[in-house]
Amino acid sequence: MKFSNKWLKSYRFLACALITLLFMAHTAHWLHIPTLQRMENILYDLRLRTTVVNTVDPRIVIIDINEESLAKEGRWPWRRDKLAYLVDILFDYYNVKLLGFDVVFSEPDTSAGVELLEKLASGPLQKDADFLSTLETMRPQLSYDDMFAKSLENRPVVLGYFTSHITEKTPEVGLLPPPVAATDEHPFSPLLFKEKSYAANLPKLQTAALSGGFFNNPNVDEDGVYRRLPLLINYNHQVYEALSLALFKTLLGKPEVKFITGEGYGKSNIDSHLEGLEIEGFHIPVDQSGTLLVPYRGRQGSFPYVSATDVLNGVTDVEKLKDKIVIVGTSAAGLLDLRVTPVQNVYAGVEVHANILSGLLDQSIKSRPSYILAVELAELLSICLLAVFMFPRLPVFLSAIIFSALLIGGIAFNFYCWAIWNIDTVLASPITLLALLYGIQLFFGFFFESRKKKQMGNMFGQYIPPELVEQMSQSDEEFSLKGESREMTVLFSDVRGFTTISEGMEPQELCELINDILTPVTRVIHESKGTIDKYIGDAIMAFWGAPMHNPQHAAYAVRAGLAILQALTAIQKDFKAKGWPEIDIGIGINTGKMSVGNMGSQFRIAYTVMGDAVNLGSRLEGLTKQYGVRMIVSESTLLAAPEFTYRELDKVRVKGKHKPITIYEPLGVTEGISHEQLQILDLLNQGLHGYRQQQWATAQTIFEQLAERYPQDKLYPIYLERIAYYLESPPEIDWDGAFTHTRK
Repeated sequence: MKFSNKWLKSYRFLACALITLLFMAHTAHWLHIPTLQRMENILYDLRLRTTVVNTVDPRIVIIDINEESLAKEGRWPWRRDKLAYLVDILFDYYNVKLLGFDVVFSEPDTSAGVELLEKLASGPLQKDADFLSTLETMRPQLSYDDMFAKSLENRPVVLGYFTSHITEKTPEVGLLPPPVAATDEHPFSPLLFKEKSYAANLPKLQTAALSGGFFNNPNVDEDGVYRRLPLLINYNHQVYEALSLALFKTLLGKPEVKFITGEGYGKSNIDSHLEGLEIEGFHIPVDQSGTLLVPYRGRQGSFPYVSATDVLNGVTDVEKLKDKIVIVGTSAAGLLDLRVTPVQNVYAGVEVHANILSGLLDQSIKSRPSYILAVELAELLSICLLAVFMFPRLPVFLSAIIFSALLIGGIAFNFYCWAIWNIDTVLASPITLLALLYGIQLFFGFFFESRKKKQMGNMFGQYIPPELVEQMSQSDEEFSLKGESREMTVLFSDVRGFTTISEGMEPQELCELINDILTPVTRVIHESKGTIDKYIGDAIMAFWGAPMHNPQHAAYAVRAGLAILQALTAIQKDFKAKGWPEIDIGIGINTGKMSVGNMGSQFRIAYTVMGDAVNLGSRLEGLTKQYGVRMIVSESTLLAAPEFTYRELDKVRVKGKHKPITIYEPLGVTEGISHEQLQILDLLNQGLHGYRQQQWATAQTIFEQLAERYPQDKLYPIYLERIAYYLESPPEIDWDGAFTHTRK
């Protein structure tokens, strides 16, 4: 039986990759996801509202054609002579610095009846000299458009007009102001908004004014909210500027506009996109369509409002308007210039232009640099990689903490870019993608990992501890019960003299004794991530390195052996309290290539290990009695677990093996070995060297010193006995210092 999670990882990866590609396509504007865009707009508005300055800018004043003005001065449009008077009083009495009109004067003013008088002069009264003379004298006073035009002359006045991309709705009316540039001079111009018609001011008015700019917004978001507004448009192969930009340029003396472009766009890699404008040292960030993000200061009222009727009647305090930038507009609902903005649902359109002009002066325009798309795409890709390669490997609680940290960190970084660097980056896409991919991991983890865990438990639960089953279920490694060859470590543990002990005990008491021995030993093996192979009466066989690969399998096995010996002390105390005989344990550990898998017959099968390396581990356990030690490991185990200190015991040939091996007794972790123990080990190594070099006298002296100092240690008398034998019967010439054991 084999559990494969390749298909699980494939489905998980494909789901994450597909969703990420959709989000990346939306961010790159190759695909439009309406829900995601609505979320982006909501988060943009929230971010804007939480960071607006909420202060009043006194530099810009709005002359408001409000309900009060309409009630006192009459319905709109007002006669041009009244507007001429408004212009005159603003410049001559209030001494304003700059005047802009957020209204258009596209039709002539016929309220004075000049056309009727001219018809009379060319008709019934054409021979009336007095009538004709009076008409010529009064004509300048009756032509209100001429009066208005005259008031505009030689003054810093900017008129407004609007454009349309639908020819049928807006025929070309009036005269456009001079363009900023010709489109054929700038390769980026095809990306600007292309308008097809316009309604501009009367030629005599536009000619008299210093400049003009469009006040409509061809880039209103799909939800109708004014978040951004183009500063430039493309009409009839000419580039025209917005009202706010025209006001800004006029304020600076109408300097030349420098277009900042970025190269390397498009398939040909030679296209250029507009990235900003440079005017007299002022940098204005725009996107490739010439659009900027409106830098709202706060709710409506972020600029002083003065009623138009109060200005006409001279009621307004001069200091409120002196040296101010003045924009004439309307907040009256009936004049249809109210907009929906991120900061307020009902917002005077004239204040939108005031916000832009204020932002241009303060250099507080938020930007989306050309490189930001690459950053955003990289962010989405990083989230996908984290979700695919990190979340599945983490416990649920830890992954939830990391998910929360990433979510909070992403939002905080986005706000930092917005507030500190004035950079606008997408927020809905990364946090939504992170939440979706995290949800996918939870979905697969809940519905499929539980199945994997159950199968792992069915396969290995009887051999390994539940903690290891849990670890295996969370691992990407595939596990199988089929036979395979691995580098592993095996441990054999046996109770010495158990046969003699069992002969004097009742069966029930004997079972209790066995359980009291095997239970703590098994617990130690499980805590050391070992796999129980089998119980053989009073003996235990365990191994490390399967079913999970564990590069430190030898170290875990040695650590388990030392822990078993520590547990033996508690077992002996417990046995003594119960009146049971004292027990001792022998442990053998070996590392090497072993065959592991389900082995047996069709009647009985078990997950076990086999091979020469396994047999050697059993032989090492048997040697513990002869050397008077409780644990012996092979040289291969020593090399695989160098963090422990070992005492060399002997160089031996075990039964069934011709090649000699060196055997060792683990003393503990190197950091815990005392200076005295190290001195004894050094002396022992000198004695072993003399013994193998057949320097019998030197070796005998050393082992006699050790035996005298440690009379309970069985190892030193063994060598003294061998030396006495070899002194009488010297070994053969090819003797390699190894001792051959004939018993298991």
